[in-house]
This record gives sequence, C-alpha cells and structure tokens, in this order.
Amino acid sequence: MRTTTAPATNWAGTLTYRARRLHRPTSLAELRALVAGAERIRALGSGHSFSRVADSRHELVRLDGLPPVFEIDSVRRTVTVGAGMRYADIIGPLHRAGHALANLASLPHISVAGSVATGTHGSGDGNRCLSAAVSGLELIAPDGSAVTLDREGRPGDFDGAVVALGALGIVTRVTLDLEDAFDVAQEVRVDVPLDEIAARFDEVFAAAYSVSAFTDWRSEGAAVWLKRRVGRADSGWSGGRPADRPLHPVPGMPADSSTGQLGRPGPWFERLPHFRPELVPGAGAELQSEYYLPRSQAARAFAALRGIGHVLAPLLHVAEVRTVRADGLWLSPAYRRDAAAFHFTWVKDPDRVAPAIAAVEEALLPLGARPHWGKVTLLSPERLVALYERAADFARLADELDPGRVFGNELTDRLRTAAAGPLPLVARIQNPLLPNIA
Repeated sequence: MRTTTAPATNWAGTLTYRARRLHRPTSLAELRALVAGAERIRALGSGHSFSRVADSRHELVRLDGLPPVFEIDSVRRTVTVGAGMRYADIIGPLHRAGHALANLASLPHISVAGSVATGTHGSGDGNRCLSAAVSGLELIAPDGSAVTLDREGRPGDFDGAVVALGALGIVTRVTLDLEDAFDVAQEVRVDVPLDEIAARFDEVFAAAYSVSAFTDWRSEGAAVWLKRRVGRADSGWSGGRPADRPLHPVPGMPADSSTGQLGRPGPWFERLPHFRPELVPGAGAELQSEYYLPRSQAARAFAALRGIGHVLAPLLHVAEVRTVRADGLWLSPAYRRDAAAFHFTWVKDPDRVAPAIAAVEEALLPLGARPHWGKVTLLSPERLVALYERAADFARLADELDPGRVFGNELTDRLRTAAAGPLPLVARIQNPLLPNIA
C-alpha cells in the first residue's frame, strides 16, 4: 500500500484536500485492515467534485490501486465493477460484449462510485441519474468486514444507500443494470433563440435521446446538442441551424476532445458523453455549480437567469441545461420529480464567482432548486437537509451502518445531525461545501 502526506487536489486544481494521509491500497485485505484501524476515513474518487463532499481532516483512501473488477451477468443483465474504476474503463469492454449503460455523464473520466454517491447525471427526458442504474453495492463496514446491499435484500433501505455521500462505508464493488448496445448520432444546432427553448421546452428536450443546451445567459441564443438514439422516434424539433463543423461545449475551444458530431452514428459510449475519454476535457481551471429544478419550473428559471445574465456571463466559461427523469433515491436531487438541471462552469476566481453563485441561488431556490452534491453551493448543510423529505430516514440508516461516524466528515456529520433536529448556532458558522481554492 502506498501512503503519502502530500496534499491532494481535485481534477481542476481548485480544491486542496485536508486529510492527514492519502492511502492507495493494492488489495482488499489492505483496505479492510486500513478501515478497521482508522479513527475516521473517507473514500476519494477521481477528484471531479468541486465541493468538500469527499474531504476529510483524517484519512483519505483511493481505490484505483485495487485489482480491477469487471463481471458481466448476462442473465441478470448487470455488470459488477470495482468502485475505483472510471466509466472510461468499462464502457468499451461493455460495448464489445454487446451491452450498454442507459446513460453517461458529460465526462467518462469520472469514477463509478463517486458518480453514484453524489447523484451525478447525464441528460434525457427518459434517463435517470447514473445512480439509478445501481442494483447492488458491496462496502467495507467500520470493523473492516464486507457488507452487501441490493434491491432484493433490503429494497426499502437500498434507495437510501446509493446516493449516500460516502457516509455509509467504503464502497468497493458496484453492480449496474445493462441493456443491449445501441448507436447514437450527434448533431449540434447553433443560434437557437433562448426564447424558443423556454417556450417550447418539452419539444426541444424531446428532440433526441439526450439533449443539452449551452449558453451564457446574456446572449439571445444557445447551442443545442442532440444525441439521437438510432431507431428511436423524437419530437422532430430542429430549431436554429446545423453546425457545419465539430464544436466544443465551451465556445472558442478546439473540438479535438469532443465526441463525434455532424450526425454520424457511432456507438453509445462514443456519443453520449460530451468528451472523449482519452483526452483532457473541460475548460481547464474552473469552478462548477449546478441546480436541479422541478421540470415544470424550467421556463421561469430561464427568465430569472436571463434577468441576471449580465452578472453571470463575464464569469462563465459556459452554462448548460439538461433534463433528468425522476428516481426514488432518498438523497438524489431528482428524488420523485422530473428535473431540469442548470449547470454553471465558472472561471477560477472564487472571490468574483461567489456573488454570482449567490445571485443564481437567489433566483433558483424559490423555484425549488436542489444543488448538486459535488458542486459549489452557498447553502449550509441545514438548509440542504430541508430540501430532502427522506433526510431523517437517511440519518437512521447511517446510524445503523456507521454508528461511530467513522466514514463521516464535517458535511455528513452536520447533515445527519440536522436531520434529527436543529444544530446550535456555533455549528452554523462555516459551510463545508465551499471549496478551499488551491
């Protein structure tokens, strides 16, 4: 096992983790012994979160050094993978075996367990967040023993164990639902009026299997990315005009890292993400925030954000709108409601960006917004808990599986305590979701 005391950072270099040590075990036996001997320990995935959801002041462990797990069950139509593996590691082998995942996030570079734990999503009216594909989990308990959870064994509690923010144990294996492999053709339409998207929201986002709209909220238009599943009918919407060359989601950036466009069909895993797994994605040094709203509030959200577009645009690389189908996972931001997700990729300037995030939250929270767990928000854990009707059930489950809070951190501790009742005023001083900018 490799252990270092050097501070680790997230993918964009915008957050420095505060752990005393970062461990990379090479076997399950090492991991189990590490957990059993730890006062407090957290799992760190691929480091794609912008909040402190995965952070710890004690021990952090990365699982990418464990032996890979990749087990297809063709009868159950599932695949079991190692929690530290990235989607990029599994999508090619799945396709070659004739299988597919129903959806993928923008980045295939993210770890499976980290994505699942935070309710990360792709887009599509019929597509739930990535966590909803999970049918089984194996995790390490506080005493170092292995615990298996699945839909059949504990169907009620399982809905609380998937989007769990790492608070229930160190997840080592994840079982995902599969379907048959399929092809997708991606087209980008540019100069689409924002007025049209807001007024015809349902038609626009039903125009493909997966749809994303990119804008800066100050201009009058957007680029709409349509990922059409070959053989599936759609709404027929085709506003704006077709792009005549491949594009990057961030205007002005080279399209080399983007997935194939111009309507050419390709395998699901080469089209559903925005970015190719073998190249570095994104705008570089950046901050991100995102909010899931009830889909019925989409038009009002468009109007509210356009009203502050002059504040947002100078600080944005780009903003994105997607749709997410409702699920039943207790801490999923799409819990029991179809969502419109409003994402913001900001420049790396926290002092200037913080007032812009405050303006976004002032505009969107009255519409029922729930922040993404892995992105920056100004909300305290107490206010976050109030957005989830099953928070008390999650606190009960966490007390059962980790009564000593071995897998907790400042955020999850306060979430669990707030679910049981108000915290003293002294506990409200600092928001642990805010990043420490490197």
